[in-house]
Amino acid sequence: MTENIYAPHLVTIEKIRNEAEGVKTFTLTFKDPVERESFNYRPGQFGEVTVFGAGEAPISITSSPVNKGYFELSVAGVGKVTQALHLKREGDIIGFRGPYGNGFPFDEVKSNDILFVAGGIGLAPLRSLINQMFSERNKFGKISILYGARYPALLCFRDDISRWAELKNSEVLLTVDTAPDNGWQNNIGVVGSLLPKINMNIENTTAFVCGPPIMIHFIILDLLKLGFKKDRIITTMERRMECGLGKCGHCNIGEKYVCLDGPVFSYQQLEELGENI
Repeated sequence: MTENIYAPHLVTIEKIRNEAEGVKTFTLTFKDPVERESFNYRPGQFGEVTVFGAGEAPISITSSPVNKGYFELSVAGVGKVTQALHLKREGDIIGFRGPYGNGFPFDEVKSNDILFVAGGIGLAPLRSLINQMFSERNKFGKISILYGARYPALLCFRDDISRWAELKNSEVLLTVDTAPDNGWQNNIGVVGSLLPKINMNIENTTAFVCGPPIMIHFIILDLLKLGFKKDRIITTMERRMECGLGKCGHCNIGEKYVCLDGPVFSYQQLEELGENI
């Protein structure tokens, strides 16, 4: 019998962690032990998550492939499906199909210095790549992580951030647009305001950018002004995706489908496709 490519696999919610205001991280395991053992993915890939009775939504995988036996999704409760997911409890069953997409370049950027620029929940897909790079730390140069949110309660992955900041040849800078009078001691301003605060060998640096579309737009402009080559600026176009299989036609950019040919693209590719990011 032909496998139904639209049918999700059943996964169990093993753990739910409150990540930030309005964001939860779900630790998931496949009910089928064969699927659990064979499941693998690349940082930057995504899956279609089904909440039975509510629908499905494309969500990036935030855990790293070096973690075996489970995977994690960090989800903002902003729509019908994700709000229904936020109502689930540990032990509940949901559906998952994937992984889909091309993922971030990894082997291609070994020996490079790496710059990550993230806004809000946009750190979720980058977290997968960051942790994989740190698991093979000697294969990369300096790793700089710039992360911002509208206000402190929206910053995700605080434990990871503290750990990354202590690792060799790495730096982490945080910023918020506005901060209440609660002891915030980091930068205040848009995430692009952190760029002048780090030293970069631009000729040998690859930048990975993920966040709200308006943030991505201005960060790319900032990076171009600094002298980054267009093929050294990597971002994602996840906002366009629907079915994940190139069947619905919602996610095309020029001749490409984001779910099949992306969601990861270099700025050079997007410009050639006529995408006004």
